[in-house]
Amino acid sequence: MKQLRIGVLAGLFVVAGVLSWAAARLWDAFGTLPSVPLAAPIVLAAIAAVLSATALSLRSRLRAQRERRPDARGVDPLMAARAVVFGQSSALVAALVSGVYGGAGVFLLGSLDIPVRRDQAIYAGFSVLAGIAVIAAAFFLEHVCKLPDDSDDDHGGNGAAPAGPAA
Repeated sequence: MKQLRIGVLAGLFVVAGVLSWAAARLWDAFGTLPSVPLAAPIVLAAIAAVLSATALSLRSRLRAQRERRPDARGVDPLMAARAVVFGQSSALVAALVSGVYGGAGVFLLGSLDIPVRRDQAIYAGFSVLAGIAVIAAAFFLEHVCKLPDDSDDDHGGNGAAPAGPAA
């Protein structure tokens, strides 16, 4: 499984933001700009909270397992992998959504004197912040679930011994 890359997420954010800003300008020229929903930052914040809670739970369970506590519950590797995939997919979607709302928010900054547009700009700003929180939580979850580095990386990375004597 590949790790998240901040460059990919930043690229998605910027491309979505530029396209959203251009679309907002075009849409506003031909009619009424769609509003930024109040639920957008709330949903993104809830996803960030779920990812953070999952990471903290897995971290404490892995720590208890590492310290060989008698009451330690093990972590199913498949469950940890699913959590990481959920975190990675959430981070990718959050980068796109944050870019869309960021682009719309930048467009709305030009008309802050209109109360409705000011509220929309605030919702867009909170959506970007909540999206950043999702990305940070996904990186934390990925860090928690990362396996220790394998010393046999030069042998295919599967931990198997080389076939035959070492030369």
